[in-house]
Amino acid sequence: MNFNSQIQSKNQHIVLPELEANNYQLFIKREDQIHPLVSGNKFRKLKYNLQKAIEQKKTTLLTFGGAFSNHILATAVAGELTGFKTIGIIRGDELGNNIEKTLATNSTLRNASERGMQFEFVTRETYRNKTSIEFTEILQKKYGDFYSIPEGGTNSLAVKGCEEILSTEDHQFDYICVCVGTGGTISGIINSAKAHQKVLGFPALKGNFLENDILNISNKNNNWELIKDYHFGGYGKYNKELIHYINQFKKDTKIPLDPIYTGKMMFGILDMIKKNTFPKGSKILIIHSGGLQGIEGFNHRLKSKFSDLKIL
Repeated sequence: MNFNSQIQSKNQHIVLPELEANNYQLFIKREDQIHPLVSGNKFRKLKYNLQKAIEQKKTTLLTFGGAFSNHILATAVAGELTGFKTIGIIRGDELGNNIEKTLATNSTLRNASERGMQFEFVTRETYRNKTSIEFTEILQKKYGDFYSIPEGGTNSLAVKGCEEILSTEDHQFDYICVCVGTGGTISGIINSAKAHQKVLGFPALKGNFLENDILNISNKNNNWELIKDYHFGGYGKYNKELIHYINQFKKDTKIPLDPIYTGKMMFGILDMIKKNTFPKGSKILIIHSGGLQGIEGFNHRLKSKFSDLKIL
């Protein structure tokens, strides 16, 4: 995998009965197909960070995330592919009490470990202060001269990478829809969208803090809006309706979605279409940001709550 390359993913046409009445044209940009594990916005966010780490002659990447973080696994795989050692600072010190059990039941961390990532499990209080000078100094004393990548991978270099998601072919669309976690991907889309285009962000988290985060890292265009009605209760929250929807969408379109980000976004977009939120004849492009590797771990958690339910 070449992190210096200019990759353009294909747009796949979505054909569903509910789109026909008002002549909607719906396409999904298959960023999830860039790589099985470093897919979608993870490739985009890591691209220029890896180049910067190489320029600075670093040999170790250190980053942060939760137990089911797509970013943690993507960094581990990217490090293996490019010759970096990788360290993951993981939220939840209890996960380190029985590491064998943790790796057996958590496919994200297991896959990251298999690709050489070293873990440090920290308390939630320590994790909240992960960017403090004091904690950074502790990490530097322990791990030496590393290149630090923020939680979720979002920084100015990540935004630069995400600006490359849209191509000239995408200028035809009226709306660009994208999931929102830390705000890096939507900021890159905001920066590269054309004046006639409206960027709609679908947050996976509850709260009103994201607007300020996006304003701080984007070019402050006013061509965007956050749609906050489809987080299903907050990050990682779900219900049976969402799981059934994801499975039905895959059956109808052959496109897999994840339950944390893309599933909720697609549910929201089609609900808005049913409510005639978009003008008739709108051309809508949806960014598939990947995250599919986490489905295995999610299904493991899902089984303990609903024994008869899983994402197919």
